[in-house]
Amino acid sequence: MANTNSYLLKVDDLKTWFPVRKGLMRKTVGYVKAVNGVSFAIKGGETLGLVGESGCGKTTVARSIVRLVPATAGEVIFEGTDVLSADKKRLRQIRKDISIIFQDPYGSLNPRMTVGDIIGEPLKVQKGIRGSELDQQVAMLLSKVGLAPEYINRYPHEFSGGQRQRIGVARALALRPKLVICDEPVSALDVSIQSQILNLLKDLQDEFGLTYLFIAHDLAVVEFFCDVVAVMYMGRIVEQADSQELYHNPLHPYTKALMSAIPEVDPKLRGKRQRLSGEVPSIMNPPPGCPFHPRCPLAEKVCEAVEQKLEEINGKRHLVACWKSREH
Repeated sequence: MANTNSYLLKVDDLKTWFPVRKGLMRKTVGYVKAVNGVSFAIKGGETLGLVGESGCGKTTVARSIVRLVPATAGEVIFEGTDVLSADKKRLRQIRKDISIIFQDPYGSLNPRMTVGDIIGEPLKVQKGIRGSELDQQVAMLLSKVGLAPEYINRYPHEFSGGQRQRIGVARALALRPKLVICDEPVSALDVSIQSQILNLLKDLQDEFGLTYLFIAHDLAVVEFFCDVVAVMYMGRIVEQADSQELYHNPLHPYTKALMSAIPEVDPKLRGKRQRLSGEVPSIMNPPPGCPFHPRCPLAEKVCEAVEQKLEEINGKRHLVACWKSREH
């Protein structure tokens, strides 16, 4: 990868394993390897999409970056500082510049707190803002996300799903972060509301110069929203490229299968759907070699023995972890 200094965030060989314990002594008998060697980097003002089927480790990557779950190994470098080894004081400073928009607009808001308290809490905790100044800033944030300032004294149950997610966006912006992690922010919303939230996020990115890590499983949404896309499978990134390059020239067999599953309205544009055989292997006992080889139509004997690393193709920032795909 390029010089670390050119990136706002650089994740290097991140691993997050969860121990599996059994018996009266709670002896560790294995590990769920939710994230198993993920590396990527995001430039300031860029949007990187992290995609893959449910259970591939996308959300665990996000939570490991901000230490909501402890990482097992690797580095997370944010503006030159390793987040994973930062002390409490430095971590508190870093968390002013990194915020999260959660997937569930219902469960992520405290039902006992008013909208003003929810949005204002980061300002009170991190900046000590109180009183009328706090009310003014909360009202301004509500306006930025398209909600009326008079909603400040209402409770979450009085709002629709789309409005609740706007409240979540306002809370995420309260401290003027540099990086916003969007953990499937529209997957729980109606399609018509999804487009409104995505356009809102785009507008806010332009206005505040935000950098996004955008996690999703809807590839059509990712194509519209992201500059760079990384595809995950069983805790690893198997392909990464600029959005247009990836969507027009997918190389990894898993990426091709995902692309073929994107719904297409025009029957003339519908390609042949690639169906994957078999089931996703156990993430506790992943197969040796390439983790995708049990389901891969191109798999050969070498795939069962040799673990494939991400390697660049044609100097186009296009990385793929498949020797067979690189041949083509």
